Amino acid sequence: MTRHISRPAERVVTTCSELIGDTPLLELARTGSGSRLLLKLEQFNPTGTCKVRMAREMILAAERDGKLKPGGRIVEPTSGNTGTGLALAAVERGYKFTAIVDNHASRDKLRAMQAMGVDLVFAESKGDSPSTVERRRIAGEIAAETGAFWPDQHYNPNNNNGYVGLAAELLRDIGTDVDYLVGAVGTGGTLCGTVRELRRLGSQVTSIGVEPTGSIIFGGKPGKYWQSGAGAPGGFTVGPNVDHSLIDEGLTVDDIDAFTAARVVARRTGMLVGGTAGAGIHVALKRLALVEPNSTMVVLVCDAGEKYLDTIYDDDWLRERHLLDEIAHRRLHRLFDAYRESIYLASRTLAGVGA
Repeated sequence: MTRHISRPAERVVTTCSELIGDTPLLELARTGSGSRLLLKLEQFNPTGTCKVRMAREMILAAERDGKLKPGGRIVEPTSGNTGTGLALAAVERGYKFTAIVDNHASRDKLRAMQAMGVDLVFAESKGDSPSTVERRRIAGEIAAETGAFWPDQHYNPNNNNGYVGLAAELLRDIGTDVDYLVGAVGTGGTLCGTVRELRRLGSQVTSIGVEPTGSIIFGGKPGKYWQSGAGAPGGFTVGPNVDHSLIDEGLTVDDIDAFTAARVVARRTGMLVGGTAGAGIHVALKRLALVEPNSTMVVLVCDAGEKYLDTIYDDDWLRERHLLDEIAHRRLHRLFDAYRESIYLASRTLAGVGA
């Protein structure tokens, strides 16, 4: 008699873009009142960032609209994560891609784009600030002279549309509502696109946008900052993808607090996250003790920390810029310990009541 062995359906994809989405959630902290802080780990996407979601959506929309022809060229100013997402789309769909970058970007992001065949054009940086305005000027010139398609992530509505799936994943995987969503704001697409879709699906989420101190998105005084991929420098016109009606609260976080949070998370979990994620985690950890009992707070972790091993995870790099603060590290470790202690005390209290 022949035995038929039941086997699960094959799970093999043929393109990297099929791996986009379905990223995991990690519980980072919990309180005695039942509230929890979850990290949406977007570094598990291809290219190690959430930006691959919106890069794909912008390219697919351009194809549908006839703005991008077979064998065409894409040009985009980028600090790196959008660039790697566009690079993936270009590889798979047969386009050439020119990225306008500067030396403010992570060197590993630049190397990754080069490894994928991207032409890098460097804009001149003024001091230690990102050259956002200059990068846009160069991209506009190249698009006008060559006919290349410029997605223009700050103004392209398909940036925000790229996060429809992320919102659905959150509600599916958490099994309840997202009470608070914390995310870094740069182009605005990640946070605003996710919040818009969450609310369309019936969520009552409260959104908290985070930008670097020195960024002007929420009206602050312009200044120097090292958080790559978030914020906007002085002189930059913030695009409509930053929809303030979808951001309930806008906060600034300085580089020391952002990088400290990322480094402490690495020491306590073994998970390396980027600096803008560190800023969101800093805000969320401070807020977690103040929210209603049994709340679920989620931080959007936009990219992986392995891209920043020679910067925010390098003590010498931090010391050179006066960004290494051991007291801040110890303070944040104590906060984690306090949350853990609050769970123990709550369980003791319940045990006492039960007795």
